[in-house]
Amino acid sequence: MTTTDEPKAKHRKSSAEQRPPQRPGDRVFSTSAKYAGVLILVVLAAVAVFLIVQGWPALATPSEELTDTVSWLGGHSLLGYVGPLVFGTILAALIALVIATPIAIGVALFISHYAPRRVASGLGYVIDLLAAIPSVVYGLWGALWLMPKIFPFTEWLTTYFGWIPLFAGPAADPARTIFTAGIVLAVMILPIITAVSREIFLQTPTLHEEAALALGATRWEMIRMAVLPFARSGIVSATMLGLGRALGETMAVAMVLSPGLMYSIFILQPGQQQNIAANIALKFPEASGLGVNVLIFTGLVLFVITLLVNMFARWIVSRRAEFSGAN
Repeated sequence: MTTTDEPKAKHRKSSAEQRPPQRPGDRVFSTSAKYAGVLILVVLAAVAVFLIVQGWPALATPSEELTDTVSWLGGHSLLGYVGPLVFGTILAALIALVIATPIAIGVALFISHYAPRRVASGLGYVIDLLAAIPSVVYGLWGALWLMPKIFPFTEWLTTYFGWIPLFAGPAADPARTIFTAGIVLAVMILPIITAVSREIFLQTPTLHEEAALALGATRWEMIRMAVLPFARSGIVSATMLGLGRALGETMAVAMVLSPGLMYSIFILQPGQQQNIAANIALKFPEASGLGVNVLIFTGLVLFVITLLVNMFARWIVSRRAEFSGAN
């Protein structure tokens, strides 16, 4: 060992000597946490393997044989059948995000920076309670209350904004459209985006807020200059988590949407779009043989989309760790 290496070796030895012995409870907890993490990866890999194995026969079967065997494909090839479902799934989720994100950010800002403590605490509990409501209840609310109430609004949209292809009429009555499904999904993902955004806003360094106020900024200017820049990546990650929930929703969409199999941007007309999860729920009771494999393959596509969305959200969250109150 050289002379320069001797101090390093002595430092490592002294650090090891100063490290306290690990207690049995610490070893049990660290081992349990490690195996719990490994178990999650094993379950995720098992689901992926199941979807690939069960969906492969649908992908390997020639299109002519597949369309002859599975009657409800409507003469479409496998990719021709999956494509519109992916389009409808993403369209419904985007409508939900456009509606829910600004409302969630506003509610989170009100709870974290405007409301009195008692009001903020109660409102936070109510928002969190929305996440515990089963999706079928949201579906019943959308089918029995929202659809009759929303028709005058959709008719107004087609009357005054029908020149925009998105709002082209005629408006459906009852409104069993992707727009209604998007509103229901927006209510469902609202507590997720609100809860995450609220926690991010509360983590804004107090010194940044006080510095902005000391320079003469109003409360809104302080939020615009100190809170929102700090929380930008957190807001995006919260939005991506909400998007992951909206992509996989099943019963609520199935109960309010009149399904179709088209690449259509007409969100106020029925029978245009359908999402993957609701399609699986509706088709599975009558499916058999290759039909089941086709549905499992669509589930594999949804699994990949949701996985990519959540990986993107985690990447954004990891980038946020580079910013702290000391920077």
